[in-house]
Amino acid sequence: MPESKYDCIVIGSGPGGYVAAIRAAQLGLKTAVVEKGNTGGRCLNEACIPAKAILRVAEVFTEVQHAGDFGISVDGVSVDYRGATKHRDEVIKTLTSGVAGLFKKNKIDLIEGFGSVTDDGNVKIGGQFDGTEIQTDRVILATGSVAKPLLDLQFGGRVLDTSAMWLLNEQPSRLCVVGAGASGTEIASALGRLGTEVLLLEALDQILPLEDEDIARACGREIKKQNVRIETGAKVEGAESSDSGVKVSFNGETEEFDYLVIAAGRAPDVEGLGLEEAGIERDDQGLIKVDGRLRTSHEGVWAIGDMVPGPALAHKASDEGIIAVEDAAGNEVHPIDYAYVPAVTFCYPQVASFGLTEKAAREAGHDVVVGKVPMGAVGAPTVYGDRTGLVKIVGDKQYGEILGAHICSVKAADLIQELVNAAELEGGYPEVARTIHPHPAFAETVMEAARATDGWLIHG
Repeated sequence: MPESKYDCIVIGSGPGGYVAAIRAAQLGLKTAVVEKGNTGGRCLNEACIPAKAILRVAEVFTEVQHAGDFGISVDGVSVDYRGATKHRDEVIKTLTSGVAGLFKKNKIDLIEGFGSVTDDGNVKIGGQFDGTEIQTDRVILATGSVAKPLLDLQFGGRVLDTSAMWLLNEQPSRLCVVGAGASGTEIASALGRLGTEVLLLEALDQILPLEDEDIARACGREIKKQNVRIETGAKVEGAESSDSGVKVSFNGETEEFDYLVIAAGRAPDVEGLGLEEAGIERDDQGLIKVDGRLRTSHEGVWAIGDMVPGPALAHKASDEGIIAVEDAAGNEVHPIDYAYVPAVTFCYPQVASFGLTEKAAREAGHDVVVGKVPMGAVGAPTVYGDRTGLVKIVGDKQYGEILGAHICSVKAADLIQELVNAAELEGGYPEVARTIHPHPAFAETVMEAARATDGWLIHG
């Protein structure tokens, strides 16, 4: 049973909420987490983790298909999607159980139910107006976001949001994905490699619209080889769902698919949270207004993650959770510089970036210098049989500053971190260029890109 008063209550147990709760407990605050769904929130149960589990299945399948390139003979390779979903479910169970174990270890109470904030900064469980009220001095709002439908469609049946796609227990034969941002591109890359015929529709002129043009172009070339048809500049005119499929109309033509996935945006999950009654201000996009310490307009209430401005990324939410509770505990904190938060799309090849694109850097008036190196310029990608992609660094010529970094590679998620660290620690591309890297390693491409930016590329 929950107690009548806590020092800190976190509403939501996703990667922002559960990290905030653990840090609060470490700081000596008597802490509870309110969760209306499964422990771990949408990220662990519906989105990030199941997505990466299925993407890993696609990766293994592709590697087995190309085993002959390494002299290994494998006969009769096929996809058992039931086995893929079993792997997915086991991953989810393991990680959500891990979060529950961390709550127990840190003596955090998990309260199952719907939580809302009251006008005096307490929390009600079960209902905004008729629930059980629990007193607290600090509330952390961490309820995340929900998918937004298009064209007056409703999610359900053959029309799926991205979470429903990753949790689907059957492999579609034909799939239409609307929206080629990170989520839509991941779905297309995973299902296409597993044998599904995929149509990926994007209204803008490139897939991954937030990424540097060179990187998006390089990724798009590879995605097209994965049983994926890409249509950019696509105008989706309508969709008609039935028990057996869904007809999608776009660019003056109509095609039928087993399922339609809408991956075209999300909105903060605030329904019934009591924000208006508590006087918590939001911006024009519906996001909760916060300052650099994640404080809302209501004293004693903080908000983090997809509910507030900034990139909608799990690791950004986790860091915000730490900042919010440290501020709530009276510690000195520093705001996040969101330009240095790395973003990763886990398609094949992976795309990772932070900071300014080349176009944005030039538009901002910087004295721009660019270093670009293909992955095949160094030894390791050839050894491992994956030379796809490139590393691109956007720098300021006068100061040697790293303005942005952009990577398309099988290991992009790991390679980007070196450049993030260099920029955060006020190092520039000349320092990265003269830092000794192990050989042979994929990271040598980062070093060579820094050398190219500095004007003295060796391997290239």
